[in-house]
Amino acid sequence: MNDSSPLIELCPTTDVPEGGVVKVEAAGLTLAVFNLGNHFYVTDDACTHGPGSLSEGCVAGETIECDFHNGVFNIRTGEVVEPPCMVSLRTFETAVVGEKVFINPAGRPLA
Repeated sequence: MNDSSPLIELCPTTDVPEGGVVKVEAAGLTLAVFNLGNHFYVTDDACTHGPGSLSEGCVAGETIECDFHNGVFNIRTGEVVEPPCMVSLRTFETAVVGEKVFINPAGRPLA
């Protein structure tokens, strides 16, 4: 992670079950925090297709299916896997410090 970027603390690692997702609001951002094999990934929580919240969707392997229109995204990259979504998710560089999940708030460019 870029050491010059201020990190934003999101949540304790224990808040995100293995293979699960939780919604976190921090620093004006609404995010989905995923735990895949004890590696943490963070995307915007809002689906790029409609008003769906990805934290309310279904995690299957490395994908999240939005519960609103059933679009599917790759959790690691934010890329669209299945329509109707056409725009990728913004993802964030993560770090686990102690037992807490942090992000670089700049976000990665849309895939």
